Amino acid sequence: MTLSSIPLATSDLQIADGTRRSSTLICAPVMAETVDQMLLQMRKAKELGADLVEIRVDFLKNFSPRQDLEILIKQSPLPTLITYRPKWEGGQYDGDESQRQNALRLAMELGADYIDVELQVAHDFYNTIQGKKPEKVKIIVSSHNYQNTPSVEEIGNLVARILATGADIVKVATTGLDIVDSARIFQVLVHSQVPMIGLVMGEKGFISRILSAKFGGFLTFGSIEVGVVSAPGQPTVKDLLDLYNFRQIGSDTKVHGVIGNPIGHSKSPHLYNGAFKSVNFNGIYLPLLVDNVANFLNTYSSPDFVGYSYTIPHKEAGFNCCDEIDPIAKEIGAISCMIRRPDGKLKGYNVDYLGAIAAIEEGLRASNGASNGSGSPLAGKLFVVMGAGGAGKALAFGGKEKGARVVVANRSFDKAKQLASKVGGQAITLAELENFHPEDGMILANTTSVGMKPKIENTPLPKHALKHYSLVFDAIYTPKQTRLLTEAEESGATVVYGTEMFINQAFVQFEKFTGLPAPKQLIRDTLARNT
Repeated sequence: MTLSSIPLATSDLQIADGTRRSSTLICAPVMAETVDQMLLQMRKAKELGADLVEIRVDFLKNFSPRQDLEILIKQSPLPTLITYRPKWEGGQYDGDESQRQNALRLAMELGADYIDVELQVAHDFYNTIQGKKPEKVKIIVSSHNYQNTPSVEEIGNLVARILATGADIVKVATTGLDIVDSARIFQVLVHSQVPMIGLVMGEKGFISRILSAKFGGFLTFGSIEVGVVSAPGQPTVKDLLDLYNFRQIGSDTKVHGVIGNPIGHSKSPHLYNGAFKSVNFNGIYLPLLVDNVANFLNTYSSPDFVGYSYTIPHKEAGFNCCDEIDPIAKEIGAISCMIRRPDGKLKGYNVDYLGAIAAIEEGLRASNGASNGSGSPLAGKLFVVMGAGGAGKALAFGGKEKGARVVVANRSFDKAKQLASKVGGQAITLAELENFHPEDGMILANTTSVGMKPKIENTPLPKHALKHYSLVFDAIYTPKQTRLLTEAEESGATVVYGTEMFINQAFVQFEKFTGLPAPKQLIRDTLARNT
């Protein structure tokens, strides 16, 4: 059976905005205790833009198969997939197996579009229907692995076993222990000769739910409400459509993303996906929860995986994986942007320093009423950088490049000294910084994570020390208004938000990713809406 012979082919779906590249369907799981609640959820799923609903009858209290299925199937505003998941396959049903299978047969008779039968009982189920099933109904035979993701060979064997039952559609769901696990499912999906649902559950399998559209998955699941999911790691229907532009993902879509750990807080997907769409660039940008950078890059080495932003704690690991490094990034010893060139080589850049220094210069010019003169307003200023990690290095080198006198303050003096010596500056500990004020009108840049969500009540420097600074910059952008910036403002300093650094570097990265000028106002507006 080919994809084209399955009901709900792309041609049946009316897409109002833009061309639809993906034939992968969005299925919204419906889980409620009453039929009325389920009908409400189905209507919501249709409003949100789902293509079909998975009716999880194992969640119903007092399920009366004939009566309830008749209503649910006949009154559904969308095509229906009936699933009656038993406890032994991760569901809610804990009763008699023959009654469960009777309900699934009944669902077929009553006009369900799809039913889900677990591999473990699929042979029994097919024996009982003896080849008698309505033409319209497609049977999905499913396997769920809640422990891990097996090898490509094992997944291939599993698919063969599922096909041997007579399945119309194959479903394999595994569990992600590392982001590279999704690659094995992609490999099987892309070579599958039959309609296949292939998904990796959990946060580390998240990319499988979005990129199933690139690799030819039959459907992906999207929840109706945030957090109300039928399996871990599920995005919402709204995010699939509005944030990830799911309908526009095709086999030739270029993959970008932000590599970090943790990564859930990142605003980058909001910025880049909206910006890509606005200029009709065929790309997607994903949050990439990576444990081992080298392992990730070696696994996803195809020419379609083309560009990455790097964040904590992977900026130095990314640097070590580059084939070529921009001279300033080489001096800093950390990258924040990586591009796969057409010859497959990976080139690293540091756009942190460009973003942060430009934001600080803009702040200084605005506070001094100075125009964009030829020299940098940082030249000659005493520039105190808190933190000596990737972002600290970027700011210290950026300050040096602009002619500032750099002071590096870090928890460990050795690390501060190491960085200060590279930029011809002075080193002190963070503890000493509180009483450090050789002059007034200094510039302060915080690159530590002190004050970042969720510990927003913390600050890296007491308020009384802030009166000696004319400008304070905080690289943290969640929250935008940190305690440090609030107290700096109260002390009379000009403040520069981490969002400004973030925006400036987004402009640079967008241009590196796409080769097109950045839609600057759109990026600013998107960030304002999402912070």
